[in-house]
Amino acid sequence: MSDQPFDTPLVLSGPFRAPKQMLATQEYGGHTSIHDDKTAEDLGFTAGPIEGPTHFSQFVPLLSHLWGQRWFETGCLSAHYQNMVVEGEEVKAFVSFPANGESQVSVWAEKKDGTPVLTGTASVGTDHDPTELERRIQKLRPFEQLVILRDLQVGDHGAEIERVKMDFDQHLGALYPFTLSDKLAVITEDSPWHTAEGDASPWGRPIVPLEMVCVLCQYTSRQAGWKVRAPHVGLFADLEIGMLKGPLFVGQEYCLEREIVALGESRRTEGYWVKTFIRDCNTNDILAYTLLHNAVLKDSFPSYAEELAAKIGPFGP
Repeated sequence: MSDQPFDTPLVLSGPFRAPKQMLATQEYGGHTSIHDDKTAEDLGFTAGPIEGPTHFSQFVPLLSHLWGQRWFETGCLSAHYQNMVVEGEEVKAFVSFPANGESQVSVWAEKKDGTPVLTGTASVGTDHDPTELERRIQKLRPFEQLVILRDLQVGDHGAEIERVKMDFDQHLGALYPFTLSDKLAVITEDSPWHTAEGDASPWGRPIVPLEMVCVLCQYTSRQAGWKVRAPHVGLFADLEIGMLKGPLFVGQEYCLEREIVALGESRRTEGYWVKTFIRDCNTNDILAYTLLHNAVLKDSFPSYAEELAAKIGPFGP
């Protein structure tokens, strides 16, 4: 006989939060990004969206509640973005409770009007089903002709090992025109574990917030030397951040190694999936990783239609 009278699925959720836009002045390739209002509007969006990794912060208190310190050391959050959020809109995060001690749960986020923001999985440890992004890569349809990404191949590696770190007042360049201190002033879920007095954390040092792990991996990404044709405007369509021997610490140097693990396209975008391994520079141990789907908007490449027509021709390729 079960000691539980109901088998009703339960959900854990946080409060509605209004994340702040931090990339309105972001630049790459000599022009503004999708996060600039005018650039976004020119491409058919209502305004420059909040950067996708920002939403990861709202899940951390919920996943910490489920798995405690293990979440920060071996946790993984894997998300497919569904709709953009602009500054002023409020978002709530949801996490399903693990059934029978399972090590993976469903996660999602919604706006106040019920519009979905993202969907995905969160897991802890290594014994779990494929993540949201692993499943999506397995289901990618074969593509015929890439125009903007025609020079990329699955298996391409970054041009060099990049050495990175994140200090509180370190300026991170044109891709991320703010500092960690700037982010902590507006982060939706702050913690004493993030601050300069982060010796309150179980590891005796301040930890890099989960959403900023993506920034740690991306602010030097131009060094990878990917041959993505320009001009173009891109956005993050999917993101996974996983800890293997976490967490990562403020002020510590890490070595990054990048690899293209998939290519694909949709009606509006061409996309490349990059897995970035975050290594201990002394031992070479992999401490964490990100898996990022960069989606490049076809309409942002001026000669896209003409080049595609020339490649395919009147009777097909």
